[in-house]
Amino acid sequence: MTPKLLAVSAALIGMAVTGAVIPGICGEAAAPVKVAAATQGAAPDFAGISNWFNSKPLSIADLRGKVVLVDFWTYGCVNCVNTLPHVTQLYAKYRDKGLVVVGVHTPEFPFERSASNVQAALKRHGITYPVAQDNDSRTWDAYRNQYWPAQYIIDQNGKIVFQHEGEGRYDEIDRTVGRLLNASS
Repeated sequence: MTPKLLAVSAALIGMAVTGAVIPGICGEAAAPVKVAAATQGAAPDFAGISNWFNSKPLSIADLRGKVVLVDFWTYGCVNCVNTLPHVTQLYAKYRDKGLVVVGVHTPEFPFERSASNVQAALKRHGITYPVAQDNDSRTWDAYRNQYWPAQYIIDQNGKIVFQHEGEGRYDEIDRTVGRLLNASS
């Protein structure tokens, strides 16, 4: 084994033992939830979207007055797939009360760039909310996102009020959405 390969192997083993995460690799963040650079500011608009599924093209400005959950995912990521039942249940629970879910499908691998593969994944997982295909990661970059999956909750004024990376915190996401929707009724 070469010294370089040995060093890389040791680093990977160390990361596995400590629970560290390589940014941009599918998986739940091991670190505590950090505040995204965009949090507490106006939500960036959807940029560079190659396809919209289940919807006409949307913009953050069009969604003012609504509570919006932006869910970054990709169908080849097991952690993302694990969150989909929670996202679809949240959508079913609150869509008639003013929640809009926008899935932003940002591919990690070349095969995930296929529109027909994304469409098949939507059907397979029963996703009926709008999904934007972000093949060039322009929306991903606008949000300064780093992980799959990641959720951003945007209030009725277009401000990001909650951000979470990885699986979990489903009850907190539900409570945040519910609180924002009750605040407007």
